[in-house]
Amino acid sequence: MRVRKWMALATVAYILYGLFIYSYLFLMGDSSVPESVKGTSADPHTFMTSHELVISENFSNIRNLLYFITIPLDWYVFFLLLISGFSRKIADWSLAAARFKFLSKLVYVFVLSLLTMIISLPIKWIGYQLSLHYGVSAQSTASWLKDQTLDFWIQYPLLALCAIVFFWLIQKRRKHWWLYAWCLTVPVTLFLFFIQPVVIDPLYNNFYPLKDQALEKKILTLADKAHIPADHVYEVNMSEKTNTMNAYVTGIGENKRIVLWDTTLQKLKDQEILFIMAHEMGHYVMKHVYIGLAGYLVLSLAGLFAIDRLYFYLYQKGAATFRLKVSHDIAALPLLLIIVSMLSFAASPFTNAVSRHQERAADEYAVNMTKDGEAGVTSFQKLAKSGLSQVNPPFLVKIFRYGHPTMMERIMDMEKAAEKEKTPKKQ
Repeated sequence: MRVRKWMALATVAYILYGLFIYSYLFLMGDSSVPESVKGTSADPHTFMTSHELVISENFSNIRNLLYFITIPLDWYVFFLLLISGFSRKIADWSLAAARFKFLSKLVYVFVLSLLTMIISLPIKWIGYQLSLHYGVSAQSTASWLKDQTLDFWIQYPLLALCAIVFFWLIQKRRKHWWLYAWCLTVPVTLFLFFIQPVVIDPLYNNFYPLKDQALEKKILTLADKAHIPADHVYEVNMSEKTNTMNAYVTGIGENKRIVLWDTTLQKLKDQEILFIMAHEMGHYVMKHVYIGLAGYLVLSLAGLFAIDRLYFYLYQKGAATFRLKVSHDIAALPLLLIIVSMLSFAASPFTNAVSRHQERAADEYAVNMTKDGEAGVTSFQKLAKSGLSQVNPPFLVKIFRYGHPTMMERIMDMEKAAEKEKTPKKQ
């Protein structure tokens, strides 16, 4: 009876949460353009058609709804696995099937990963179909399924490694396991960060040196002006998957890459592309990649400490109910994952705020480097149109989803920069 009560409460809580998010996004959330912005280049009415305005609002609201209901869905599923005793049954079955403890843990994590993927797949499919319907995605079903499969086979071994190591440390170093775990995550994080551009990213897309050599020469001249050692700019064939645009800097050391999506090359003029590249160079010059990496490591240390406190508190309270035998029981993995996911979600407003600060600084760098605020204005307008983005999203969407300033904020900043350029300097 107690188990059914908790399952019913969890179900009601999830439904109420979903209703709140729906009401907020479609009824209460304010995405209107302030009076002070109307008529300016930051007003979407000046660069989007009435049809584009309607579909961008609809697309953004549905996409945001899917995001906000997907995250707690994992918590809900993991809690049901624990409270129903199904996690215990999977762990016992895995041990009987594999016989050896180490192999049984690999089997358990595989079953858990497969189960969560199957449960989340319908929502991901809806998101994919939504993007196709609104013309944001251009990806074939076969390609989409391939990406989902790649996601699984990249995430599963990482999760299995973390689970086995973490529970082993909990067993052997109960008091300071979180500190030992953090010490191990540092080299692993650095390694993954180093190999991502040359090993992981190419699994999803094809990367090659920029085909337009005249444009590459302009970009490399800009890089030289910024004192950035660069021999190539990379292009990636994202037009096979999306109609949106992007450019980014990734990796560290010799594996650092500046990447342009081919959609960006197709839809932006040369001066706009140079502005975008100057923005990415700003990240490099201001060492945002390294600052972000260091910040992640510091945040992960604090996070592991918090996980330690919360995990053992909840384990003591719910061990009997969840049918957990010991604190390092692999059947407790859903509990650990709930805590990790909740802490990550709770920290996202802070990490997003830091990211938005860095992005604004990179925008300012791009204006100072190119002396072309107008190119910044038109670039952001085209980015908003191609991605059907809300230029002024509701508050909760901004703090939980936006690692960049809103398009309205970015265009307004660029408009001010462009006006400053036109103002004659006093002699």
